[in-house]
Amino acid sequence: MTDRTQHPTASAPCGRRFAEELLSGYLDGALTQGDRQRVRLHLEDCPDCRARFQEMTTLREATMTTRFAIPADDQWDETPRGALSLWSRRLGWALVVTWAAGLACFLLWQIAAGPESLLEKTVIFGGILGVVLLFISVLSDRLRAIPTDRYTQVHK
Repeated sequence: MTDRTQHPTASAPCGRRFAEELLSGYLDGALTQGDRQRVRLHLEDCPDCRARFQEMTTLREATMTTRFAIPADDQWDETPRGALSLWSRRLGWALVVTWAAGLACFLLWQIAAGPESLLEKTVIFGGILGVVLLFISVLSDRLRAIPTDRYTQVHK
């Protein structure tokens, strides 16, 4: 790997001997003393790089001072707004979970009763069992963490 501070970049017609990324580092104040001095001296002598640096400074100032409208809390809230919405959501999830569990049981029964070899059945059931065990592990950890979760009331 080459040192990016020692070799001129291909797009530097002025002959600067450092990568353009150092201009960004100089702007952020994140360079070592040697790199900072190298860039500062080059900017004093090179109008092209000085113009590029000024563009970067202007862009940074524009992004740092841009204000965004923060939506009201009710626009972020995804909880049901009424009893009908609450019960239809609960019933919908119950039906989807029941359907998925029934479909999974039916497919597993078809695989178990099918003419596949013991190896094929072991591979299929082993993979499915592994996914189910991982899901149970994550679900149990999440359920155990709910009482002490500091972020349950955070809406944004």
